[in-house]
Amino acid sequence: MRITRKAAGAVAASATIVLALTACGQGGGTTAEPGSGEELSTDEDITISLAWWGEPDRASMYEEAVDLFESEHPNITVQTQFQDWDAYWTARATEAAGGSLPDVIQMDLSYLRQYGATGQLLDLEGQVGVNLDVEGVDDALLESGAIDGAQYGVPTSTNTLATFYNADLLTKVGVEPLAEGYTWEDYGAWIQEVSKAGADMDPQLYGGADFTGTFWFFLEWLIQQGVEPFAEDGTLNFDEAQLTEWLSMGQELRDSGAIYPIKQTKQLDPLGGFHVNESASEVTWDNFLAGYVAESGEDIQMLPIPSGENGPQQFWKPSMLLSASASTSQPAASAALIDFLINEPEVGKIFGTSKGVPAVQAQRDAMDVEPGSVDEQVVQYEEDVADVVTEAAPVPVEGFGEIEAEFKRLGEELQYGNVTVEEMASQWFTFANDTVVTE
Repeated sequence: MRITRKAAGAVAASATIVLALTACGQGGGTTAEPGSGEELSTDEDITISLAWWGEPDRASMYEEAVDLFESEHPNITVQTQFQDWDAYWTARATEAAGGSLPDVIQMDLSYLRQYGATGQLLDLEGQVGVNLDVEGVDDALLESGAIDGAQYGVPTSTNTLATFYNADLLTKVGVEPLAEGYTWEDYGAWIQEVSKAGADMDPQLYGGADFTGTFWFFLEWLIQQGVEPFAEDGTLNFDEAQLTEWLSMGQELRDSGAIYPIKQTKQLDPLGGFHVNESASEVTWDNFLAGYVAESGEDIQMLPIPSGENGPQQFWKPSMLLSASASTSQPAASAALIDFLINEPEVGKIFGTSKGVPAVQAQRDAMDVEPGSVDEQVVQYEEDVADVVTEAAPVPVEGFGEIEAEFKRLGEELQYGNVTVEEMASQWFTFANDTVVTE
């Protein structure tokens, strides 16, 4: 954890930090009521808190951006903290239970409805045109942060899925990269091939991770089968047999030991085998490229994700959003920080494509997109796959974050061998049917 301006004092690291920061970190004087849209004061000393998930590389970028914000707003101090993905949402759940979320929160589409529809997030609509400018954000993209007409989040950037591979490692083991148009079954066979070729390396090289344990990949696969994952009434639109079929695609990989071991993944958390050059591939969002290159130092390339029965059929997704707490006593300052992080060209230059391709053109223009750079690779990748990004992102239902987390937990149990495919499918459906809130 880091607190800008040392005068703010030191605090201990834990989920309870945020409760203390939010409670005691507000400036004196009269403050605007949440959603009132009053202009930001420049006369009072104000302290707000900002939280995000991510790796150390992202943290250094946020710290640099916050320093710039504070230099332009000398009366505002921003207290910052970050955690890895799992710890981040555990901390937010604890704070939400006490009505004390950080003033500004990095938000994921998976959790927007869970926090927005339950009154935890500030409707930013009252700040638009006052302390928050969203004119540069595409209307359809901006709509992804709205629920029932309330603007609970502003997208920072866009991304889509990609299969990353380490070209240097593949050269060492003499395995060719996958060819475009490959299927999920082809990907599994390729992982086997790389793991076999890398078995005698020190450290041992694996072909990839167990891709079947990630909920978004399952949703992508469903879309490729012509199945819309969620019905209009907020219920699941797929069955246990389809989930079993998906999970079974990774069983041979698990049985043969071809995937990167879950025990080693846990030891590296929040990094993974791909970061440390012990796994040759990873399927994830394209904005991860900057972190992979920074950690691995290798030649990292991207391909479209595996194809299903109807082709790749990928979708764009807001890589993340910025939200404000409904309990903040500084809505104007919180909105001003969001505005700065969304619109300031220098912030675009700092982050590049590490959070996805910036949502606002001014930030895209400010990026140092040099030939061969990470930013150039991500921008070029999104241009190259635009013709296969044909589907709309599935709209997460209320409870999505919880069922996604349970999918991840059970997927790890499956890798450990503590449950079978059938048991995971059954247990997850029981949990999901008890968790998903219908409209």
